[in-house]
Amino acid sequence: MSAVLIPKKTERGWVIDIPSEMAQALGVAEGAVALLYADDGIIKAEVLPPPPPDLIASVLEGCDEFDEAFREMKRRGD
Repeated sequence: MSAVLIPKKTERGWVIDIPSEMAQALGVAEGAVALLYADDGIIKAEVLPPPPPDLIASVLEGCDEFDEAFREMKRRGD
């Protein structure tokens, strides 16, 4: 594994994409992510499954449907 995993900060911790090789070793679905968080001085992790295809399609549909409104809000700084 040569790629460096760069965590993305969230309100409750950090999220990293689990590489395919690691997902296979853990026995989890490809596309899963790990949520890392601090607890009493140690790092704990939870594995979250990838979103189902119908959820992804629904989100993308909503983004397309409200694209004009999102652009206007961004233009106004809202």
